[in-house]
Amino acid sequence: MNLTLEIDSSEQLASVCGAFDRHLDTIAKSLDVQINNKGEDFTIQGDNQHIAVRVLQDLVALSNSQIIQIHDVEMTIKVYSHQDLPERVVNIKTKRKFIHIRSRNQQQYVLDIKKKDCTFGIGPAGTGKTYLAVARAVEALESSEVRRIVLVRPAVEAGEKLGFLPGDMTEKVDPYLRPIYDALYEMLGFDKVEKLLEKNIIEVAPLAFMRGRTLNEAFIILDEAQNTTIPQMKMFLTRLGFASKMVITGDITQIDLANPKQSGLIHATKVLANEDKISFCHFETKDVVRHNLVQRIVSAYDKFE
Repeated sequence: MNLTLEIDSSEQLASVCGAFDRHLDTIAKSLDVQINNKGEDFTIQGDNQHIAVRVLQDLVALSNSQIIQIHDVEMTIKVYSHQDLPERVVNIKTKRKFIHIRSRNQQQYVLDIKKKDCTFGIGPAGTGKTYLAVARAVEALESSEVRRIVLVRPAVEAGEKLGFLPGDMTEKVDPYLRPIYDALYEMLGFDKVEKLLEKNIIEVAPLAFMRGRTLNEAFIILDEAQNTTIPQMKMFLTRLGFASKMVITGDITQIDLANPKQSGLIHATKVLANEDKISFCHFETKDVVRHNLVQRIVSAYDKFE
């Protein structure tokens, strides 16, 4: 199969191919194909040549906004090696980041976030539930779809009451929101995030402090929702105001409540299952986008349990 890629410069070609064609070699070995190229003209042979073509095209698209790293190549191969290949391209674009949506479930998740006012993302660690929600929140903020981002997380893991923890509200909740902060720093930069926090455009709020509020024109993310109680979940969901979006993420296999049966996340999936304006997106082990070993660890635990 012959393929001509839309390459704008020798630097972009080098980014796609990798140093000493390392990226091309990785694709060839992973998919059992032969790849030869002369500039932007490629020849690909092998049973999986159609997958190799999609991988290369995806890497070219990604190279328009960043330098391709070997983990980008490995993750793209993993995505297109699935039997349930994504039928459409769904991406999130912020001023600093172009985010590739890796799997069919993740693509449906992002599409549902855009279409629905309330979306649940449920699944194991590493599937991109929180990361993609934050990315979509930043995209919505930058395009003026919302006026602020509100980040919420129950603080039950430490087994302590927030009132007994040192510092102001932000300092009390910060340790529990570290994954969200990491994503924000990646997409906006440290200085920008700090300025938005000062202006209250990005707000950090403990779940307990949400009572009595109505959040208009906001993108609200509740992370680790499996650790909410049933009353807390009901209280949170009813904070939704006009022109706002909610995304609730959690993993029902990691409940830290004294009585796991009282998880607000599990309860919500039953109570709201037939509400067509709310979306429930369930992730699987194959959606894990961290190191390959993470997927194998999750699978091993699932089988053991």
